[in-house]
Amino acid sequence: MNRAETNSIWPELPLASWRTTRDTLHMWTQIVGKTLLAHCPIQNHWWHTALRVSPRGLVSGSVLVDGRTLGLELDLVDHVLMIRTSEGRETGMPLIPRTVRSFYKEYVSVLRAIDVDAHIWTMPVEIPDPIRFDQDDVHCDYDAEWAHRFWQVLRRCDAALQGLASSFVGKQSPVHFFWGSFDLAATRFSGRRATPRPGADRVTREAYSHEVISFGFWPGGTTPTGVWVDEPLFYAYAAPEPAGFRDANVQFSAARFDDRLGEFVLPYDAVRATLDPAATVRDFFETVYATGASLGHWDRASLERVPERGSVSFPETRSAFHSPAP
Repeated sequence: MNRAETNSIWPELPLASWRTTRDTLHMWTQIVGKTLLAHCPIQNHWWHTALRVSPRGLVSGSVLVDGRTLGLELDLVDHVLMIRTSEGRETGMPLIPRTVRSFYKEYVSVLRAIDVDAHIWTMPVEIPDPIRFDQDDVHCDYDAEWAHRFWQVLRRCDAALQGLASSFVGKQSPVHFFWGSFDLAATRFSGRRATPRPGADRVTREAYSHEVISFGFWPGGTTPTGVWVDEPLFYAYAAPEPAGFRDANVQFSAARFDDRLGEFVLPYDAVRATLDPAATVRDFFETVYATGASLGHWDRASLERVPERGSVSFPETRSAFHSPAP
């Protein structure tokens, strides 16, 4: 099998096989992410708090601490949390089966040893029944093979999402890994402010201050409201949701609008079964975007890039679950 064929195969990621590892890793990413929340200057829509997919795992941006620069990376190849500073100091914490409480205690100790204030809010967010990091002896599993496989999926999804950027010239986010919701996401903006949501908390108000259409990948799990999803999936939604959006035909037989989640979803297993998963993902996202932008009366002529004649474009491979509109 040649390299191109190997890279085209997207690995299986059945939630049941790595659920306990997923939940532990979720808490570890929250601990790292809350360090960014504590130290980074605020950016719109909380972009300063997000992690990015790296060639080895999940990495922070540069964190300025007392005139020094700090970098954090959850290396899911060698399974170590690397902590580096602009002074050339480097240390690592092994990613091994251990409780969140043990991980948090060592993390704080390591940061203090390099003179970094490790004061973060210890309460996890965006999960039901949270347990403070310094008290969590429940989440303790870590299977290196499944964590590595998760990263292999993330890097493929990241590449597919990166491929969407060139067709949109309006405001759009980088591809982010949000540690609160434990998903990979990219967002497009119409340029108009959104009507404030009644009773929304500070995080939600900032996240949805403007009209958006977002896409992403989520490995499955339990939502903050207790909705259980037992499979990994791709999602796409519009906020605020325009009239007729959830009833629209997005032309993928495996896709559906999930009323519990309030978004279109396409199962990961359906995507990985196609001849070109990356093209299928992009096609799904672009189809939902076009639906939401049209129904929401976005100024698409100004926001979208028309491909130049003779320019290189993405393959036109269509999903086995896609039927061209008549």
